Amino acid sequence: MAQNFRRYAVKEVGTSETDIPDGANFDSYDTIIGIHLANITTNMIKVDCYLKNGSDTFHLVKGAPIASGGALQVMDGGAKLVVQSGDRLYVKSDTASSLDAWVSAVDAIST
Repeated sequence: MAQNFRRYAVKEVGTSETDIPDGANFDSYDTIIGIHLANITTNMIKVDCYLKNGSDTFHLVKGAPIASGGALQVMDGGAKLVVQSGDRLYVKSDTASSLDAWVSAVDAIST
């Protein structure tokens, strides 16, 4: 069975929550297989990464520090997250235009 791999990227995230994929919900039972967050500034930043479903918020990391020029793998060791229709993934930094984010996912894992 073929897999529908997807990648979503956002640049220069700042202090406002930014959803990934940009402006969209996950559309079925999908699986997030990687979240990579990179600090693009010359100072340390603190980042949040979380999922929302309706009014419920589930933090993956909250206030995680990333050194200047450094990066954070939010998921490691083969971890995966199953998301469903209506779930939204967000990232946010404590510093304006400071964070690049890359998310790898498998679309429609269960059809």
